[in-house]
Amino acid sequence: MKSSPFVRVGWFYLPRSYAGGVLYLLAAGFCATVFFAVDRRSHSVSDTFYGIYPFFVATFLLLDWIARRSSEMPNQSPEPTAKPVTSPAGQEPRQP
Repeated sequence: MKSSPFVRVGWFYLPRSYAGGVLYLLAAGFCATVFFAVDRRSHSVSDTFYGIYPFFVATFLLLDWIARRSSEMPNQSPEPTAKPVTSPAGQEPRQP
């Protein structure tokens, strides 16, 4: 059984492996780059917030989606298997 790169803690997913940590670092690096690029041309704090909002939201939603799809669900039951239908012992099927 392979280990998942993320573990769910409350509403959030924390990295459990190097792959999860690298994804978090890439997301943080991208957000930092966007922040500095937008802040360089902004004239106020609200300009910066309006500029970074779509990039930050898209990045965090993508990271959450990847973490949710690749994490193990602790309360998830295994898939049911089909049980063969048998008649009780000693009884023959009735014919009409």
